[in-house]
Amino acid sequence: MRVLSTTASLIVLGTLMAAQPTMAQDMRARLGHVFATNSPVDQASRAFAQCVADGTNDAISITVFPDSQLGGDEAIARDLSRGGIDFAFLNPGSLTGLDPLLDIHYLPYIVSNNEEADAVFYNPDGILQTTIRDTLAKHGMKALDFFELEFRAVTNSKHPVESVADMEGLRLRVPGSAAIRGFFEATGAQAVTLPFPELFVALQQGTVDGQDNGASITYNSRLFEAQKYMTRLNHVYAMGTITVSEPVWGRLSPDQQNIVTECAHSAATDQIAANRAAQAEFIQGIEDGGVEVTELSPEAMQEFVEIGRSLWQQLEDVYGADRIAALRAEVGADGN
Repeated sequence: MRVLSTTASLIVLGTLMAAQPTMAQDMRARLGHVFATNSPVDQASRAFAQCVADGTNDAISITVFPDSQLGGDEAIARDLSRGGIDFAFLNPGSLTGLDPLLDIHYLPYIVSNNEEADAVFYNPDGILQTTIRDTLAKHGMKALDFFELEFRAVTNSKHPVESVADMEGLRLRVPGSAAIRGFFEATGAQAVTLPFPELFVALQQGTVDGQDNGASITYNSRLFEAQKYMTRLNHVYAMGTITVSEPVWGRLSPDQQNIVTECAHSAATDQIAANRAAQAEFIQGIEDGGVEVTELSPEAMQEFVEIGRSLWQQLEDVYGADRIAALRAEVGADGN
């Protein structure tokens, strides 16, 4: 389990500066991500860049490009795989065009709270991290660490969602995920796959009625401005990866690799803490923007959970029966 600490970066920096490592050739690197400027993820990416610069005595200088400036997740990942981009804060769940295994953590209702998420999602030896690390490696990317993309909610512009029946006919944008698509289709909604950079305009123009993302992304990317209703389904807990291009990684000295790894861990740890601390603020901001936020009754939530968990077996062809079995064992899920 990850131990959260807001002082981690200071400890890492002091250790790294004291080590005075021998550096390889200087590098001017680019880091891309799709998250809004000054969001918790963007702040973490900048803290990571600063930590690396300080730890390497500016031998590695990283410029951060937020807000999809270098493209969506899949475009960034393809550039990472061939060394066109050096670093990224990626959402692996948006990379199923590269490999369907990259959204295994999108299986519905793996966990129900942060404590369970820490035990399952942030376990480096668990099936989720192992699958994502190994799969990214096959595509020329190295996952340095994992950060929080939080529990996902559903928003829409039509009506409140208080039960499964209210999902019928809603046209919802989803990432390219078999798990999320399958979940929403099982509830009666229509699932439409769109890249994240196209989402806000699609909501504004009514191309889709709604979308699913966590409170942080919904607030910081201003998606709520084109929505009227939000329900905290918590159907998926998502995490992202701090990722480096394998060609770039191979050019770093062992000391530089150690510094980059430690800085990634520090940035991820602090981002998780900051994101969780700000959840109430994000929800309040969404409500202040005129969105009606619904908390499901226990009975309604159980109805969604039963639908979500029932999909696990159906998705064995996508994620592998062995991986699903390993995940069931980790979370103590029944055989639904």
